This record gives sequence, C-alpha cells and structure tokens, in this order.
Amino acid sequence: MARRVSMATRAEFVQAIVERYRSRRRTEKNLILDEFVAVTGYHRKHAIRLMRTCEVKPACDRRHGLRYGADVQEALIVLWEASERLCSKRLRPLIPILLPALERHGRLEVDDVRRGKLLAVSPATMDRLLTEVRVVARGGQRRRAGMSSAIRRSVPVRTFGDWNDPLPGYVEVDFVAHSGTSSSGSFVQTMVLTDIATGWTECVPVRTRDSGNVVVAIKEARSRFPFPLLGVDFDNDSAFMNEFVVSWCRREGLEVTRSRAYRKNDQAHVEQKNGAIVRRLAGYGRFVGAEATTALGQLYAVVRLHGNLFQPSFKLREKTRIGARVIKRYHPPVPPAARVLAHEGVTEVDKKRLQTLMETADPVVLFAGIRAAQEELGKRVDQRGLRAKIEPPLIINLQAVSADLKTAWKDGETRPTHRRPYRRTKPWPKRPSMYEPSRRKSRNG
Repeated sequence: MARRVSMATRAEFVQAIVERYRSRRRTEKNLILDEFVAVTGYHRKHAIRLMRTCEVKPACDRRHGLRYGADVQEALIVLWEASERLCSKRLRPLIPILLPALERHGRLEVDDVRRGKLLAVSPATMDRLLTEVRVVARGGQRRRAGMSSAIRRSVPVRTFGDWNDPLPGYVEVDFVAHSGTSSSGSFVQTMVLTDIATGWTECVPVRTRDSGNVVVAIKEARSRFPFPLLGVDFDNDSAFMNEFVVSWCRREGLEVTRSRAYRKNDQAHVEQKNGAIVRRLAGYGRFVGAEATTALGQLYAVVRLHGNLFQPSFKLREKTRIGARVIKRYHPPVPPAARVLAHEGVTEVDKKRLQTLMETADPVVLFAGIRAAQEELGKRVDQRGLRAKIEPPLIINLQAVSADLKTAWKDGETRPTHRRPYRRTKPWPKRPSMYEPSRRKSRNG
C-alpha cells in the first residue's frame, strides 16, 4: 500500500499508540495493527517490531548549510552578462579565463573564498542560481534547383563526414542575408567563414552579391585568421560557383570544395554560426547601403575578438549509430583561441601573436563595443523613408557598463537589434458613422 503520511508523522503516530498497543490483548492488538498498517503503509512485520521495541528515530534533517550565497550569485551574474549570457555548460569552462581577465582590468573584485567557489561551481548549480535572473531577463520557425554549370561540376563535393580532422585553415563559407521581410532589391549580406578544426569564425559584411566583392571579403577574412588559410568549402550559391571566384581561390593556393545541393548538414559548422553569431547579434532587420555595411563591419570587428577569445563552443568528438539512434559525444567546451593554441598544426609564431592578443583583450570593453554597435544598427533599422534622423555616435561609458553587469538582467532583452516595436506609418481609415446627417439623408433618399 502506498505511503500516505510523512516520516515525522509516522514517528509521532508510533509514540502515540505504542502504550495502548502493549496494554491490549491479542485480538485488540490485531485491530490496532490493521489500522496502523493501513494509515502508514508499513509492512505488518515491521509494524510489530516498532511496537515491541519502540526505537523510533527522529526524522532526518537533510538541510545543509548554504554554500553559494548572494555574493557568489552576484559575481556569477556579472560573469554571465560579460559572456553574452552563455548557457551554464559553456560558461563553466570559461570562468577560469574570464574571471582573471575581469579582475586584471578592474571589472570585478572577489576574495579568495569567493574565487574558489566560482571556480568550483557546477553547471547545474549555475542553472539554479540564475533561474530567476533568466526569467526576468526573458520578460516572464527549399529552394528551387538551380541550373548546373561547368564550374560547379569542376568543384569536388565534400560532405560532413569527409573532413577527417583537418589542419587549421580549412574553412566553410556561407552567406547570411539581411533582407528583412522582403528579399527584393539590394541589401547587405554577411559572409561567414568558420574553421573546421578550431571553430574560429570571421564575419565580413558584403554590400552586394558581386563576384569582386566576394573575393575582397575572402581577402579581408584571410588576413584576420590567426593561421594561414588552406582551403574553402562553399555551397552551390552562384555568388561562389563562378569562374572568377573559383579561379582566384585556386591561383591563391586554396583548395576549393562544395557541399551537396539542399544538404545543409554538409556545412554544419558554418550553418550553426549563422544563427549563433549573425542572427543573434545583428537580428533579422533589413540593412541597405554603405553606411549599414560600415556599421556591420564595426560590430564584427568587436565580435571576432569577443567570440573567438571568450566564447566557448562544443566540438564533436565521435558519433555512433545504433540502429535508428545516433549517440554524439563532444569535447569539453573551450574558446576557439584555446584550440588554436593547443593544436600542433599552428606555428609558434602564430601562437605567440594570439597569446599576446588574449592578454591585452578586455572582455568588458569588447562587450560594450558590441552593445554600441548594436545600438547603431538598431537605429538604422528604425529609420524609415525621409523621416530618418542623423544622430551623433554613441559614447561608451565603461564604468556604467561594468556597473550594469550586475543588474542588466532585470531590464529583459538588451540587444537593440532585437527590439523592434511596431510602428504604423499610415493613419487608421475612419469609417463614416451611420448617425451622421449626410449618411441618413442619402439612405432616406
């Protein structure tokens, strides 16, 4: 029988009836036991032993001392905000990197005890400490086949399973359109390049989908990678699959491959960055013109350091299929810069240059730069027609940004590119009233 009362209640019940049970005869004891077993759910033999010995143990008090108090939670909120609100599993390996950087630049002060707790806190405990904070911060969803070409047929196909742990320098390339709700006309696009081995990602805005602009964007991204590029993997977009782009890549010594048509999983590394970086930071607004391209370039100039130096990411270690079930196992999440420094295929000169960049980078300054660039992009999305106003550039106040890291979660979503209130540009049509004199006269005729 299912238990119906708590352990403390059962113990009180035994103490209340034990004397009455011992002083009764056999038939009366049977009735008392029947009632006792029915109420408590105990086995009858166990109930008899309790009545005989009356060794009733008090209810176990499982309450423990609170290990992570408000001071640890406050510091954890600062780390969570400075890391662009990462999930706990990615934030946990970032704390040993982010916490010294914040302390080195005077953005966070913790004693030895609190530092030890922050370094020892588990992802599950982080979720528990940040549950209410996340709730407040949140504020309580195929293309047609294209025509084949000789250039496309000359480029070999490489699928997701054909990489076989390559050296750093082989990147997947894709476009993200900033067209808003309409794909007509000309609009800015973002070229995303993601390294297969390390996860290092570079984003370059492209004003138009011209072959010359594509080559210029690849050159710019090539100069930003901490290691030389060895190969590029495109999709079947005509902006990539043309003689100008493919021939230039081959002349530069880059191995050119492509994915299969309508198989986005062949470019899984870069496809996940389209949402995790571009859409998450730039949103879904429409950007047109040179000024919008410059504003996106300012955003990506800060994002490349913040994301590659201070944003841990998962990397697939192995994938096993058991019937219809696929089991995936991942390496511990680390920032792409850590993978670059640990990889044997990167030269010591490149590693030393990257190490110097990591030591001088301030995560709060980068975070503030992201917010300032997003504010500029948000204003540009809000501009409509001739009513657009030219506003002075935003001045970054690092002291205010550092102070807001503790309380920014109370204001909900803080990305200006995602706050798009609806604004009606046309007046509401006014329906004539049936009680107006002119309307009654026309109806009476």
